Parts: sequence; structure tokens; C-alpha cells
Amino acid sequence: MITTTTPAVPKAAARAKVLQRQGAAVALVLMVAVSWLVFPRFGSLDNLRDLALQGSFLAVIAIGMTFVIITGGIDLSVGSLYALGGVLAAWGSQYGFLAALALPLVVCGLIGLINGLLIARTNMAPFIVTLASLLFARGLLLAITDEGANTYKIPADSAFVELGRGTVLGFGYPIFIAAVLAVLGGMILNRTSFGQNVFATGGAEQSAVLLGVPVAKTKIIVYTMSGTLAGLAGALTAAYLQSGVTVIGVGLELDAISVVVIGGTLLTGGMGTILGTVIGVGLIKVIQNVINQIGTLDSNYQSVVSGVFLLIVVVLQRILRR
Repeated sequence: MITTTTPAVPKAAARAKVLQRQGAAVALVLMVAVSWLVFPRFGSLDNLRDLALQGSFLAVIAIGMTFVIITGGIDLSVGSLYALGGVLAAWGSQYGFLAALALPLVVCGLIGLINGLLIARTNMAPFIVTLASLLFARGLLLAITDEGANTYKIPADSAFVELGRGTVLGFGYPIFIAAVLAVLGGMILNRTSFGQNVFATGGAEQSAVLLGVPVAKTKIIVYTMSGTLAGLAGALTAAYLQSGVTVIGVGLELDAISVVVIGGTLLTGGMGTILGTVIGVGLIKVIQNVINQIGTLDSNYQSVVSGVFLLIVVVLQRILRR
């Protein structure tokens, strides 16, 4: 009688993949459970609303970043585009709702398109191209605002303010916008040929080219998407704050990269999920909220904890990938 046994290596690989995809979710559940028990205010409806609202702006940016990183790229310009989008939206609000919304989407999307064209057509490193765009967008922002001296206000009676401050059942519109974008992003990534092209580009670019995958076109689209979503997040923030704040967005690109990686997307590309990114956003925001509730810790500890957490996740990713 001949007996067969299942090799241990495939089982180990399967377990590693499950841990990589669901580890952040488990950590989020544990963090929420502990925080709920230790901090009475954490579970209040007002606090949960604030958590969701603050996370929604980052989630919009991180959705675009997820597509970029899955292709094996990086986008360092989203923080500056976020701030630029807010200023453009505030400035455009004087011409009506459509101008306030369209202007940041078009301008930031165009910068993203240029990023994609340079990366895809000239084979320049994404790090260098998007770093240049970061500086360009921040410089354009300072030029528009006279080096930050002018802050454009959005009238309180403007219809555009409702986009950032309107609520449904007490939850702000940006939360629902981020949720819709997350669902659409997940469907595009997992149920369309474009999504398969994104995975193929990041998984093995040279093989994808040989198989006829439109690698260049895919890169152009994902960077355009990333820039557009950063502009949208900036517009939503401007509507919420009722002004175009010039100092926001500094270092936000690192937050976006962090939550994407924490959510299980590989920095080397080829693997990732929108759901994981949303979980990563939730985890970082819960950690920040807990630090704020402790009260005795400086807010700078948020960055320290986020950095340590990201380092642990990246190390674990490398171990699991092996």
C-alpha cells in the first residue's frame, strides 16, 4: 500500500500568506478590544465617529497608493498634492461647487499623469520622479498662497462645505466617500483585467511584458489615479476645515505608505489588497487615538509607535516571503 503525504513547504507557504493578509486584522481587533476595556471614552459614539472621519481622508490617499505599490512603485508626491488640492479647492469655491471639486482633481491628476509618463516611458526611478513632484507641488502651493501668507476661506454657506461637514446618521460624508472608493478599488483590483495587469506588473514586470501585458499603460493609470485621489482627499479636508490650509500634508506620504504596507501589501510589489489597506488605516488611527487618550504622552509618540510598528511589519513580511 502506497501512502502519500502533503509536503510541508506548501502548507507553510499557505499559512504565511494567511498571516500576511490577516495579521493586521487580528492586531486591529485586539487593539480595539483592549482600548474599549481600558479607556471608557474610546467606545463612545462620538469618538468612533471622529476616528472614522479622520481615517477617511488618509484612506482615500492610501487606496491610490495601494495600486502604485502593487505595481512595484512608490509615490512620494501625495502629501504635497493633498495640500495643493485643499488650497485649489478653497480658491475654486468662489466660483461654485463644481470648480471647487474639479480644480484639485484635474491639477493633481495631471501631476500624477506626468509622474506616470516619466516613470513608464523613460524608465526613471519612481522615487526620483515623485520626489521631484513633491517639491514641485509644494512650491506651486507656496506660489499660489504667497508663501503661505494667504489662506483661502470657504464661505460657511457654500454648498461645497456640505461635502466635508454633511452627515448621514451622524457620520460624515467623507466616510461614505472613502467606503465607496474602497469598494470600487477592491472590485477593480480583483475583478477586472486592469487589476490583473497591476498584479502582473508588480509581480514580474519583464515576464508581464513578454506576455503582452500593457505595463507602461498600467503604470501611467495608477500614478494618475494616485494623484487624483490625493487631490480629492485635499478637497474633502478643505471642505471640512472650511479653508485651504497650507501646512497640512507634510509627511503624509509616509503615513500612506505605512498603512498600505501594514495592511499586507508587499513593498516589492505583486501582492496586496484594498481591504488590508483600510485595516491598516484603522490600526494606525486607533493607535494614535489611544496615545491621545493616555494624555501624558507627547503627540510625537504617535510617529514613534507608527514607525516601530511599520518596521516590525516589514521584517515579518520578509520572513514570511522567504
